[in-house]
Amino acid sequence: MTTGKLYLVPTPIGNLKDITLRALEVLKMVDIIAAEDTRQTLKLLNHYEIKKSLVSYHKFNENTKGEDIIEMLTDGKQVAIVTDAGTPGISDPGSVIVSKCIEKGIGFDVLPGATAVTTALVYSGLDTTKFMFKGFVPRENKERIPFIEDIKDRKETIIFYEAPHRLRETLSFLLDRLGDRSIAICRELTKLHEEILRYNISEAIDYYTKVEPRGEYVLVVQGKSEEEILKEKKSLWENLTIEEHIKKYMEDGLSKKDAIKKVAKERALSKSEVYSHSIDI
Repeated sequence: MTTGKLYLVPTPIGNLKDITLRALEVLKMVDIIAAEDTRQTLKLLNHYEIKKSLVSYHKFNENTKGEDIIEMLTDGKQVAIVTDAGTPGISDPGSVIVSKCIEKGIGFDVLPGATAVTTALVYSGLDTTKFMFKGFVPRENKERIPFIEDIKDRKETIIFYEAPHRLRETLSFLLDRLGDRSIAICRELTKLHEEILRYNISEAIDYYTKVEPRGEYVLVVQGKSEEEILKEKKSLWENLTIEEHIKKYMEDGLSKKDAIKKVAKERALSKSEVYSHSIDI
């Protein structure tokens, strides 16, 4: 018997028109659709007059249901995975079943399509050349601290998802740990009440003390700026003499020549001037 194929099919993040022709073709062609929320998927299928068998596949059952799906595929069934909105595997079920397919040698296709990450990034007006997506900010402090420590010095634009009831707390946490950076708050993307707010984090906190957060949020935060980096570096040496500054880098393992070069760059001095302070080192 020929093995079936798995299809990871992105669905609209809000506006039901944001689905590709290929996605509709696959949903009509497959034997079974595994859905994060069958009720939500049924609305989409009804809208496009697609009638298919649905099974539940979500984060609480993806390991056990994954085995059932592998069995269906082994039996020759064509199966589509969909989530409530967006691309399966991005902060939603999907990656586990992909790993199982790779392990079993079962073919799968990942269709391109809607995702809130890139939509929010472009809306933000922040740097799009380098970015990182971090999903939801952890709830517990024991997880939040290493989470934020890992990203606080990154230059890339940082993207988070957040629920309305946690938005205020998360904004305060970001201000405390990242400083008052630029942020774009993207709410209800592609939906009727879509809203894009561009603030500093402190301004966003002020705004949401007066406005009740509602809907689904994507937060796009500016990465660490060169200005911040230079300021922090300066604070490490501004109380040192030039000689002490050179010695510090040599103690860190740099050669005298490289230490002089680095000190000259940081202090915006000529290498010859810095060298004159290194004669006795």
